Amino acid sequence: MARDPLRVAVIIGSTRQGRVGDRVGRWFGGLAARRADVEVTVVDLADFAFPASYPDTATPPMIEFAGRVGAADAFVIVTPEYNRSFPASLKQAIDFAYDEWRAKPVGFVSYGCGSTGVYAVEQLRGVFTELQATTVRNSVGFNLLDGGFDERCRPPDPDRAARAATTMLDQLIWWGCALRDARAARPYVS
Repeated sequence: MARDPLRVAVIIGSTRQGRVGDRVGRWFGGLAARRADVEVTVVDLADFAFPASYPDTATPPMIEFAGRVGAADAFVIVTPEYNRSFPASLKQAIDFAYDEWRAKPVGFVSYGCGSTGVYAVEQLRGVFTELQATTVRNSVGFNLLDGGFDERCRPPDPDRAARAATTMLDQLIWWGCALRDARAARPYVS
């Protein structure tokens, strides 16, 4: 029986000038798009004009972002590690959606200077648990001091990175298909 591809949103969480996240996100999105079992959409937070403070009424960019989260079956968060955490731009965007995250899996691709972004990922796991999303065990991490992504969006050790990404994607797709089927069979109750 043929299955519809899993709709995976790759969310680039950094909005800083001179960031590496866009290259990391394009690399991962391109790698994931080679698979027949996924349909990849890259969602770059830098493309949204979010308000500086949380308004009483959602703005069109907030509504658009929540709609993209709602349309996805699974997520890959691309995050830097800033001061042993993740960026405020990412937390703000995560908070603009709520029910849209529920009962869906989340994977992580992280990076940092002197770390692989593991502290950012560990903090994000708690955030997504509160949103009743499921995080997958394996992640992909890059220490930018070992060499950054080149202008063609290639990591320093492409084979190692591809193996790590494949493992994480395999887990994400398993959870994504299982949870998509479960949501279709019975609405999620919080």
